[in-house]
Amino acid sequence: MEYIKLGNSDLNVSRICLGCMGFGNANLGHHAWTLDEERSKEIIKAALNNGINFFDTAMGYAGGTSEEYLGKAIKDLTARQNAIIATKFLPRTEEEIANGVSGQNHVADCLDNSLKRLGTDYVDLYICHMWDYHTPIEEIMEGLNVAVKQGKVRAIGISNCYAWQLEKANAIAERNGWAKFVSAQGHYNLLFREEEREMFPCCEENGIALTPYSPLASGRLVKPADEITKRQTTDAVAKSKYDSTKEQDSIIISRVAELAEKKGLTRTQIALGWLLTKVTSPIVGATKVKHVEDAVKAVGVKLTTEEIAYLEENYVPHKLVGVMQFNHK
Repeated sequence: MEYIKLGNSDLNVSRICLGCMGFGNANLGHHAWTLDEERSKEIIKAALNNGINFFDTAMGYAGGTSEEYLGKAIKDLTARQNAIIATKFLPRTEEEIANGVSGQNHVADCLDNSLKRLGTDYVDLYICHMWDYHTPIEEIMEGLNVAVKQGKVRAIGISNCYAWQLEKANAIAERNGWAKFVSAQGHYNLLFREEEREMFPCCEENGIALTPYSPLASGRLVKPADEITKRQTTDAVAKSKYDSTKEQDSIIISRVAELAEKKGLTRTQIALGWLLTKVTSPIVGATKVKHVEDAVKAVGVKLTTEEIAYLEENYVPHKLVGVMQFNHK
């Protein structure tokens, strides 16, 4: 495993981050394919054994049980300081807004509840899960800064936003002497590269780490066309992201398979090997131990300039999908 600084923070993270959206009580979330606590722990153990120290979860995953499973596993398997734990908070609810709960109080409440579920007194990276259009960003940034000053958070990041929003938030933080976002977590893979237009140059200019989710396009980049999984048939979010562009994406998928065969590697290793030339640490979900082992092997993959160009050349512009499709006023 290789390790790298997370943007401008002092966090030293593995080049692969284990995404924990696949862990949790399936009856409490939006995904029927999530793993129970015992199987989740098996995956987390495999990650630690393979040098992964970076784990990404969220309050919104499986009703908070993803956080619970991760926290218990880390406590049982390693010392707290050996794990870099990232979790995310959602925007204020309509009820909170109606009751006059401020952005600062919302951040504090969400954080305290996440810390309780994780069974820890701090998180290494606290992430704004998406832009909150109904709360002044000044309130969110001040709340996050308080959390950093209290020692409950080591660094802060943002997910599912536009480059101008990231710039605005960090400019406000800088003006007030508050903690700034050190990482950006967006949707990015060989089939969806819209982040390259604005977010990539923005982050490069400011030393902000890129930790994209969905690096394998919910498995579409790496599975044979005739292989059907439970997630493929039940994950409505993934279907909404990729089903409409099947035809144009199929050329890229076939090139991943072709290059994998040529180099004696797996499709996962090619797709992640490409991604690792672009970003700090992709968030890779896993529901089997072999998924973890395959992802870790991608860290050593070396692609030539020609191979990278071959994988990229058939990309065409895509409409925004998922959270960003609805991420507006």
